[in-house]
Amino acid sequence: MLRQSNAADIPRSAVQLRYTSMASESRLYTFSAETEEKLRKFRLGTSRANSPQAVVYQIDKHTLEIAQADDTIYSNVQELGDELPDHSPRFILLSYPLTLPSGRLSVPYVLLYYLPVTCNAEVRMLYAGAKELMRNTAEVGKVIEIAEAEDLETLEEKLGGAA
Repeated sequence: MLRQSNAADIPRSAVQLRYTSMASESRLYTFSAETEEKLRKFRLGTSRANSPQAVVYQIDKHTLEIAQADDTIYSNVQELGDELPDHSPRFILLSYPLTLPSGRLSVPYVLLYYLPVTCNAEVRMLYAGAKELMRNTAEVGKVIEIAEAEDLETLEEKLGGAA
């Protein structure tokens, strides 16, 4: 005879373990109040942008705080690519105005997850663990993974714009 399982069938300790591990992961990485405010202002301020706008975020390996790498707001994707490090991952928030194949204008707000193939395993894991938290905190619509700065050249294609 088949029996339907429900929450009462799961040992209490297993449920507690599941919730504890989810909560501890989100507390592993932090955002300062200032960083959260910068994220909010950037998201709201770029929704009607006429040119691409991007900011770069990094994780401090010692404090595990996610913060803006510098105060630069890039308006040129090529310039952004030139500034990306060769051996270290970064999170890049990007607002990119484009024309859709239908002719309609769109300004997608995305997270570029820059993960060079040359970075070490420890740093890869550090950024991989923070990717979803960064996505949710920044409230982006899409995450695009890029492995090298040259991938920025095909960005409009990845966002679904008209060529």
